[in-house]
Amino acid sequence: MPPPRSVRHDAERIWTAALAAVDPRRLVAALPRGVIDPGGGRIAVVGAGKAAAGMAAGVGDLVRVAGVRPERISGMVSVPAGCARTVAGIEIRETRPAAENQPTAAVVAATAEMMLLLSELGPADLAIALVTGGGSALLEAPAEGVELADTIAVAGALSRAGADIAALNTVRRAVSRVKAGGLARACRAGRLVVLVLSDVIGDPLDVIASGPCMPTPADAAAARAVLDRFGIAPATAPRLFAALERSPATSPSVADGPTWTTPYGCHVSHMIVGHNATAVAAARAVAENLGYTIEDTPPRAPVTDSAQDVGRRLAGRGFALSRLARRDGRPRAWIEGGEATVRVPTDHGRGGRNQQTVLAALAAAPPAESAAEVWPPGLVIASIGTDGEDGPTDAAGAVADAGVAAAASADPGAVPRNLTRCDAYPLLARTGGLIRTGPTGTNVADLRIVLACP
Repeated sequence: MPPPRSVRHDAERIWTAALAAVDPRRLVAALPRGVIDPGGGRIAVVGAGKAAAGMAAGVGDLVRVAGVRPERISGMVSVPAGCARTVAGIEIRETRPAAENQPTAAVVAATAEMMLLLSELGPADLAIALVTGGGSALLEAPAEGVELADTIAVAGALSRAGADIAALNTVRRAVSRVKAGGLARACRAGRLVVLVLSDVIGDPLDVIASGPCMPTPADAAAARAVLDRFGIAPATAPRLFAALERSPATSPSVADGPTWTTPYGCHVSHMIVGHNATAVAAARAVAENLGYTIEDTPPRAPVTDSAQDVGRRLAGRGFALSRLARRDGRPRAWIEGGEATVRVPTDHGRGGRNQQTVLAALAAAPPAESAAEVWPPGLVIASIGTDGEDGPTDAAGAVADAGVAAAASADPGAVPRNLTRCDAYPLLARTGGLIRTGPTGTNVADLRIVLACP
């Protein structure tokens, strides 16, 4: 049975193993050789996302084992700063700053080059698209009449209003030439194999990176409904709103599934190589090896829960497990995945959804009779973004334990005050509650860990 002083270390071992399990290079390189049949033509690799560089390296491993000559391979993928690596024949281009999850002019330029490359292929060639979490901001071609500043303004407004990824991408798809199947429609190769590392619970292919290779209708009416629901005014981006008004209710779709043929005759197929459940399963396995009894968790956590709701739920779960552990001497663990939302006030501070979740858990701690009883010594609650980025900060997430709780309680009003202002970062930095991994090169949404020892 782990002593209380080791519980935070156990949590770190658990989330480290979860990140290793979703290493994109290993996931792609482990695919059966027949998944990517190189044939005899050219091989072009394109893609975007926080895990795209690692996936490109995995593709390089696959084609090298297949004996493909290096001169047959070309391509480019778009990644955040800090994620570049060297892959033979494939340019890994850093197109946006770290911790700023919005498209840039460099993203638009890289997208144009990818679409041109795909358009120059022929029926004997193979195209491989790498689609990963974060791809919506790393692959962009604004629709006619829409400028990059418009898409940035609306995406930011929706995020601050608490929109989840499905709502956000409904709007993104409607005002982009590369999303909702636009990347695939540019391809004139005989085949396009789309490898997906999913950051969305449930793995909806039309939502992950806004579905650049899915024949999903770009629904202007649905986009307008999302903007209305979250109170986004036309003044936020007049050109974007005007473009939606000019657009038909939906764009034509040639298919309704992940396997389809484009108007140019390119056969498109999708394969998910990893997802949130991969990380959760690895985390649970390590926790069991460390001696924790794993409490039953739902197959998927609610995606649209607010960070405050998630934090309160995790705190309730954690304190209940702590009581059980003290009663029978058996360490307990609760491990789940998800992606919470945050509604950001106008006068907000710094933080991210995982930091806000942990701060909410601290706020939900039952009243204590003394400072020494603020938090059980054997209880740890952590929430971490698997991409290593949590909001516009240098933290991946946060962790609460007895030390963090005691330090935070030194100022009785700090936790509720910072929670209300979405200002978790400075408080957690002062109390030792931040988790910093740097960019991990992967992305399968968030991991939440509750450990309770006697």
